[in-house]
This record gives sequence, structure tokens and C-alpha cells, in this order.
Amino acid sequence: MPYNIIFYFTDQQRWDTCGCFGQPLNITPSLDRLAREGVRFSNAFTAQPVCGPCRALFQTGRYPTETGCFRNNIMLPSDVRTLAGYMEDAGYETAYIGKWHLASDGEVDAPPTTDHTVTAIPRNLRGGYTGFWRAADVLEFTSHGYDGYVFDENDQRIDFKGYRADCINDFALEFLDGYDGNRPFFMTVSQIEPHHQNDHKHYEGPRGSGERFADFVLPGDLQALGGNAAEEYPDYLGQCASLDENLGKLVAKLKEKGLYENTVIIFTSDHGSHFMTRNRDAHLNGADDYKRSCHDACLHVPLVIAGGPFRGGVAVEELVSTAGLPKTILALAGVDVKDAMIGENLLDVVEKKDAARPNEIFAQISESRVGRCVRTERYTYSVYAPGVDGSMAAAADRYADDFLYDMESDPHQLNNVVEDPAYAQVKKELRERLLDWIQKAEGVRPVITD
Repeated sequence: MPYNIIFYFTDQQRWDTCGCFGQPLNITPSLDRLAREGVRFSNAFTAQPVCGPCRALFQTGRYPTETGCFRNNIMLPSDVRTLAGYMEDAGYETAYIGKWHLASDGEVDAPPTTDHTVTAIPRNLRGGYTGFWRAADVLEFTSHGYDGYVFDENDQRIDFKGYRADCINDFALEFLDGYDGNRPFFMTVSQIEPHHQNDHKHYEGPRGSGERFADFVLPGDLQALGGNAAEEYPDYLGQCASLDENLGKLVAKLKEKGLYENTVIIFTSDHGSHFMTRNRDAHLNGADDYKRSCHDACLHVPLVIAGGPFRGGVAVEELVSTAGLPKTILALAGVDVKDAMIGENLLDVVEKKDAARPNEIFAQISESRVGRCVRTERYTYSVYAPGVDGSMAAAADRYADDFLYDMESDPHQLNNVVEDPAYAQVKKELRERLLDWIQKAEGVRPVITD
């Protein structure tokens, strides 16, 4: 029987919250065990560090500039073939649980023209998922840390009480308890933790997180830059620990049901968090900014894949983009989409099939600015479109230097050397590589100036 596949992703989780990626506190023992059994990608990066655009990429395998979902509050187009559609055509039973964020449409500063943020999502807006459904479009609008509601496949509201990450995970356990085994399953669990709760302006960890994680050590970038991490980090870690405890419950349920050995688990996040240390001068329409930049704090995410061919406790050090996850999931299901999706099958990276593979990633930035960047093993080079509102435009025909970091001497990206004459040749080379990425992704080759 083909592999069952669980795509378990979190919201706004930095890679360095996880023990398998260097976190000193015991935050993620369940994920660490999966990493020891499977494959951990030490240098995984998102291609778009905003909730809606990244989710659109996950569901379509296409850049947000191609689908039009370049910022939040843009509905997933109905004519785009989706991951779930491919999986159901391949004979899979599908399930979706948690935050969707792809069913409401409208301008940023105006009431949405189609608003499903707090109501049931119609079937035609569920991205091809026709099976088990326990979701809300914008989960932070229908819930808080300890209460809320989602909707089922029949549009019935389901209220929950208890810590939100626990309750969302309980819906995943409910699916497994009802699974009949007639077809392989593909289940997506989209947790909102450790995202901050918008209306409370606070990371809502389980009660007692402040005491439990009082001995936290801030990552180097947050130590240097401040922001609100000193106050928020214990709750943030509490959220991450809760997610991990729930991942452990899911693994235990798979073992109880005799499903574990034939199930591939993919764990990642849509983007990280810079804790209000970057973009302080950006136009964000009043939003608190935690993620909308090309810094590693936003782009670098945890990624562990365990099960099926992803075995052996392998550590992959090459840079990879989570843009490859849809293609990877379909490859596990025996579906080769070739160029219909961007990215690469990450198993090819594990098996080192392409000796000439470029060790770099590309990302698009929206909302805070119209931006683009290339991240190599040593450098991060980012550009932005001067005078262009990132909430209104998906792309631009002219960009200017934003920043250049040399991570060999500056691992926490604190010293911008984009105007340093000593890096002029490096910048020239990176600019051409970035233009190549933009042309490949967007079909145009803009101008980049100093």
C-alpha cells in the first residue's frame, strides 16, 4: 500500500526552537526523536514569510506571484490545480485540520469582498480537500489560546475548550480513530501556534510557560536587537513545547493503530519570527511585524521528514526551500508533476542526485515591501522596490539594494555590508544570481540599482 502522509506545519516557528537544530532547552523531544529516525534539514528556508502566500504555495506548488496570492486576504484561485486535487486523483483520502487562510478576499484597508474569516468555508474554496475537515479560515479570528471554534466538512461549527494546540491536534486524532484503511490518507495539520494572538498582542503559551521556561536563552539576533523577545520568549517556547507534545500524541496514535511504519511525517513551519526587530520603518497597515523580511529569523524554519524513504537519522546541510514540499509529497504518492510545480523533490537532495545543484534559495517578500532575496551558504542579498506598497503590488520592474550580510563573519545578520566597497564584486555576482531567480520565477528580468 502507498505511504500515508502527514503534513504537520506550524505558524511562525523559528528553526532554533528545536533541540535537533540547537535549542538548549528540552522543547522538542518528540521532533528530536523523529529527526533521529528520519532526515533533518538543517538549512530549510521558506520562499514567502507571510501566512497566506506561504499556504498558497504549499497548496499549489507555485510561487505566490503566479497564483496572485502574494499577500494575506487574497483567495486561492479556483482554477489552479492543487496538492489535494492531485492526491485525491492518486487515490488518497484527504483530511485538513486547523488554519486555512485562503478563503477570504479583499483590499487590505477595506472590508473584504468575500469574508469567510469567521464563517464556514464553502466546499469550492477548500483547495480540493473533500474529506475530513476541521478548519477555520483565519483561526486567530475564531479562537484564542484556550477557546474557539472551527467548522467541519458539513459546515457545522465545532466549539472547543482547552489549550488550542491540544484541541486542533485532537481533531487529527479523531480522524485517525475513524480511519478505515481502505485508501491511503493524506492529512494536513495546520497549527496556528506559535503565532502571536493578534487581538491580545501576545504569544499565548500554556499557563505556566513563564515559569517553566524562565531559563531561556535568546538567540543571538534577538539578544542584539531587542524587540519584544525578552518578554515574549517564555510563552513562545511554551507554545513550541505544546506543539511537540501534540506531535508525540499523534505518533503514539499512529503506533496504536498500526499505521506508523507506513506513514511519512513532514514537520515544518510557514515562516519564523524576528520579534519586531526588523522592518521598524516599514508600511504595514498597522500590523505588528514579526516575519516580513529576508532575514534568517523569518526565512529559516524547522524541517524534519521521517518515514518511508526518509530514514537513517540523516542530517542534510545543503540549503533547501520548503517550496519543494508539494512536489516531495506528490513524489511520495507516486505522482511526478515535473514542471507543473516549482521546487525539487527533497529526496533527491537527501540522495545527492544532482552534483551540480545550486546551494541557494530564493524568496519573495510582500506587505512590508516588494522584496526579493537570494540566500547562499555564506551570504544573504536582498533588494526592495522603492516607493512601491508591498500590500498593493506583487512585483516591480525596478529594485534597489536592501541589505547584504556575510554570515561567515556575521552569523546573526547585524552588519549590513551592501555599500561596503570590499563586497562590491560579491554583490555584483549575487545580483546576477538573484536576477536569474526572478526571471525563472516571474518571467521578467527587472533592473536592480545601488
